Amino acid sequence: MAQWNDYHHEDEDVDGEERDESEVDYKSTGRDSLVFLVDASKEMFIKGEDEEPSPFDMTMQCVRSVYTSKIISSDKDLVALVFYGTEQSKNPRNSFKHVYIYHDLDSPGARRVQDVDGLRGEKGAQVAGETMGSGNTNLGEALWCCSNLYSDIKLRLSHKRLMIFTCRDTPHGGDSERDRQARTKASDLKETGVVIDLMHLMKTGGFDVSLFFCDVVSPPEDEAELGLQMEPCGKLEDLKKRVRAKEMKKRSVARLNLCLGEGMNVAVGVYITALQARKPNAIKLYRDNNEPVRTKTRLYHTQTGSLLLPSDTKRVQVYAGRQIVMEKDEVDVIKKFSDPGLELIGFKPMERLKLHHHLRSAVFIYPEEELVTGSACVFTALLRRCSVRNVFALCKYTRIRNSPPRFLALVPQREEVDDGQAQIAAPGFHGIFLPYADDIRTLDTPQLPTASEPQVDKMKEIVHKLRFKYRSDAFENPVLQQHYRNLEALALDLMAPEHIEDHTMPNVNMMDQRLGSLAQEFRDLVYPADYNPEGKTGPKRKPAEAAGGAEKKPKLEMSEDELRGHVQKGTLGKLTVPVLKDACKQFGVKVTGTKKQELIDALTAQLTK
Repeated sequence: MAQWNDYHHEDEDVDGEERDESEVDYKSTGRDSLVFLVDASKEMFIKGEDEEPSPFDMTMQCVRSVYTSKIISSDKDLVALVFYGTEQSKNPRNSFKHVYIYHDLDSPGARRVQDVDGLRGEKGAQVAGETMGSGNTNLGEALWCCSNLYSDIKLRLSHKRLMIFTCRDTPHGGDSERDRQARTKASDLKETGVVIDLMHLMKTGGFDVSLFFCDVVSPPEDEAELGLQMEPCGKLEDLKKRVRAKEMKKRSVARLNLCLGEGMNVAVGVYITALQARKPNAIKLYRDNNEPVRTKTRLYHTQTGSLLLPSDTKRVQVYAGRQIVMEKDEVDVIKKFSDPGLELIGFKPMERLKLHHHLRSAVFIYPEEELVTGSACVFTALLRRCSVRNVFALCKYTRIRNSPPRFLALVPQREEVDDGQAQIAAPGFHGIFLPYADDIRTLDTPQLPTASEPQVDKMKEIVHKLRFKYRSDAFENPVLQQHYRNLEALALDLMAPEHIEDHTMPNVNMMDQRLGSLAQEFRDLVYPADYNPEGKTGPKRKPAEAAGGAEKKPKLEMSEDELRGHVQKGTLGKLTVPVLKDACKQFGVKVTGTKKQELIDALTAQLTK
């Protein structure tokens, strides 16, 4: 019989585990696709003031960043790189003039990253001029060519996005006929589900979106979507920030009903805002041909060796020495408490929510207007009233069928934008996971000597000197970064991996400069005069009595009557594995394995004959 916890149904999930929440609920199965449509005109190669990189160089660095991030996070997605306004043409049958397909729509790889590296910097600009050159511009034909890239893909695409990088607000120089063709083709692309975004770059005199591109780009898909930005990007970090906000489709881990009362349901989506990043699992390869190895699990009877079907197994839980056996359907009924959804219980003042109530990273709740019409209106009204009254909503949360219900504190968050009108924080609720009474523990704190007033005051001075503004996005995991740098160096045939700076290490020199003599003054107040912080005061080991070796514990032999007593009481499980092994050897019991349950079963069978 299988252990209860060994059984896992395909529809079951454990909501308390954050990694399970990373399984997103795709709107439609398929892959994401992204096409970079880059302007290759002469204006793109003009450097900025103070030797700042040219718009073309900034674009290539941004493209490389997306390529590498796709390789790490979602290598199944499709990416393409297309240039327009070139002198040379490279596309199927060269039917589109002044359009150069540098990379077809395919999965990113190490070779593509190397190709993009070849277009960076001054040498990259020279290579681009020799390979493609700069010529006339026809954005309509470039959009048509990108449309063919999508239509040639036989795979199912769940999300299609096209990003235009340019520093020219009038790409056709006032040619109304070409402007009309480009607008028409852009409209055709949007009708087929392609989202068109503009990543406009700084140019002399400013970039006026209203002259042409406001009719080309797609409107925001919802209120949380970052719309058309009127201000151009003048720095590389600003450009990367906008691209990161656009490149990934925001997918919910669940779409549920928020029940506000009898007959009052609002459709909401549950999103993950923070998830622990982990190294990807190693893939086992067959040593002869390096093909991935597929693992299959089969269950066999221990005595007959026959193959067991799922209907041949049952689930068991040991309780008070007894095996509680259940069928699969009975386990399903036990695990189901309520249907998936959010149920409003009530409201509490914000001061009732404590820091120690946060069990794990929060989820984000946002309305889904397309599922239930009017959800956004009701959700917004609830959000505003909670924010004005400074209260949080207490809800019961069941993510999927057979998952245990959890309590969520819905903390309101109003929308925030920066100076460029880019959204910093989306409007919605943060779902804080609250503990049950069983999760809260009472700690017996040891009695320690209390600090004196001078010691406390001195420590206050030290804390004040070492304070700094903490931002979680300023610290990267050094282990993960080094891991991916090593993989990148191997994939790109680099001589050595790129050096990373470990920001988690304290800056000792700066801390010493800030503290000055405060550290020594605090040491004099707290520790004795002969205190040595570098000294080791570990307890010394006693010398062994025999031949310099550690004294071994004598083996404990158990009589047959004692073992039979354990069998009758069902307390064999309290004995350790070494004791059970010695008992099997003592009474000549043959066992087929070394697991504790196998030893118990063998001894029970021998002593109950």
